[in-house]
Amino acid sequence: MTVQLGLVLLLLAAAIAMFALNRPRTDAVALIMMASLPFTGVVTMQEVLAGFADPNVVLIAMLFVIGQGLVRTGVARRLGDMLVTRAGSNETRLVVMLMVIVALVGSIMSSTAVVAIFIPIVLRIAHNTGLAPGRLMMPLCVAALVSGTLTLVATTPNLVIHGELVREGFAGFGFFSITPFGLPLLAVAIVYMLLARSWLGRSPASSAAPPSQRTGLGEWIEEYGLAGREHRFEVSADSLLAGKTLEELALEPLPGVNLLAVERRTRFATHLLPPSTRIQAGDVLFVDVSNPEIDTDGLTRRFGVSRLPLAGAYFSEHAQDIGMAEVMIPPGSALVGKTIPEARLRDAHDVSVIGLRHGSGESVDGPRPERLEAGDTLLVVGLWKAISKLRSDMDLVVFNLPSEFDDIAPAASRAPFALLSLALVVALMVSGVLPNVHAALIGCLLMGLFGCIDLPSAYRSVHWQSLLLIVGMLPFSLALQRTGGVDIAAQTLVDAIGEAGPRTVLAAVFIVTALLGMFISNTATAVLMAPVAIAIAQQLNASPLPFAMIVALASSAAFTTPVSSPVNTLVVGPGDYSFMDFVRVGVPLVLLTLLLSIALVPWLLPL
Repeated sequence: MTVQLGLVLLLLAAAIAMFALNRPRTDAVALIMMASLPFTGVVTMQEVLAGFADPNVVLIAMLFVIGQGLVRTGVARRLGDMLVTRAGSNETRLVVMLMVIVALVGSIMSSTAVVAIFIPIVLRIAHNTGLAPGRLMMPLCVAALVSGTLTLVATTPNLVIHGELVREGFAGFGFFSITPFGLPLLAVAIVYMLLARSWLGRSPASSAAPPSQRTGLGEWIEEYGLAGREHRFEVSADSLLAGKTLEELALEPLPGVNLLAVERRTRFATHLLPPSTRIQAGDVLFVDVSNPEIDTDGLTRRFGVSRLPLAGAYFSEHAQDIGMAEVMIPPGSALVGKTIPEARLRDAHDVSVIGLRHGSGESVDGPRPERLEAGDTLLVVGLWKAISKLRSDMDLVVFNLPSEFDDIAPAASRAPFALLSLALVVALMVSGVLPNVHAALIGCLLMGLFGCIDLPSAYRSVHWQSLLLIVGMLPFSLALQRTGGVDIAAQTLVDAIGEAGPRTVLAAVFIVTALLGMFISNTATAVLMAPVAIAIAQQLNASPLPFAMIVALASSAAFTTPVSSPVNTLVVGPGDYSFMDFVRVGVPLVLLTLLLSIALVPWLLPL
């Protein structure tokens, strides 16, 4: 061993120790290593910084931006809402659908971001169904990790390993090269978690508080006595309402009847529009009838509309579009002394008042005849965009928003364009017409052009800590190759078990990768093990692809400790997990992944 190799190994050991202790944080460790490696004389400072121009590093940054576009347009959140609607309270169905949806979403965006999106969804499901959060959080975590085995861009280690293959002069992975291994692994993981969930969830959720401290829409519906007041009416072609706005119809004097929103079906989706919309035949009117003396059957005959069923969870199901807010009348407001109709909030702000509470806390049924006083609280309903604009009205103070407001996608109307941009990126990557990084850059620009994301949110979406970790660890690969460290490691492994056969060597590479992944991030593990795996293949005169694939699969099998992946760390608190929970659930799953990988890799990627 040379002095230079000894220095590189010493720095590597220090980095692994700091990663394991999580002191300092990983990006700081990467910066320390970047500053230290040039002193070994093996790599120059220019080579250390070259990682910032690495196409895969740029690609990862672009993928963060595309993922954020899916978040801002509500695509990812709508999948979670679909889970709540379809799965109901059946725990088995919940686990299966949760893992499938999370894995599919995680195959095209950061698994860490996916888990961050789904944690409040899962907590809400647990609270509503009375399940212990721990019985759902671990399946969420496992599915996010397994999603890394579904596409090339699903996780950073895949791109790191692909980049190492390309640097060594090999073809690298295709977009779906890893998918034939990932789909069986996902199926195995789902079956395993259906059995292993009984080991989790010590604390029942039925007595726990909801995930948000804010009041929810359901609680306001109860507080203000809104249940049973909402109705849906479909407008026929010969209706009095067709082709007109409410202002043209002069319906404001009709006491106790409030149009809250207009549902309009298009070829692709159903949209909720503000009450000032010009009504068309086929529109569905969402109406609040606060006056119990109103004959709703008479309304249908008078205006030529037909009644439609209204689900009890209408507000919850449309919480991405329509919401509520509590606003206060401040002293000196121009609204003091006016009635609700005279305030004309629908004309000015496209919101409707459906509840009134005096400063004393007394709630008033049918608020229209009441004169507004300073300190009164109004419950208004409307589209979120309209509610947000209320903050600029000096005559009102928005002082309370429901918990659902935290989940609102700011560019929900742009969702079709986000999906179109994503489809184009995937098509370009799969076809190979353009390099992956070029395809991702085009996708980012399209996201911006279509309004799915703006520049501030694009910059915020990039997980700079992950990028610094990759850039800081890449020079170790170069330094170990130049000093012969990679060849020594490969030769040692081959000498120890090479005669046992290639499957045994593949198993050994998987085990070493998985063991490293117990203590350091799977990204750092991939950076260190990819060149070793390729060198082992060269020592055995075998194809490097199966060995690289084994490293990719093992890197995603980071199930065994809370620090193996940021995904694991995120669910520790919400799931109330201990270190041993991960060991108890993770170790058998890693062994299953090992067996499945050793069976499939040599078969699909011949040695």
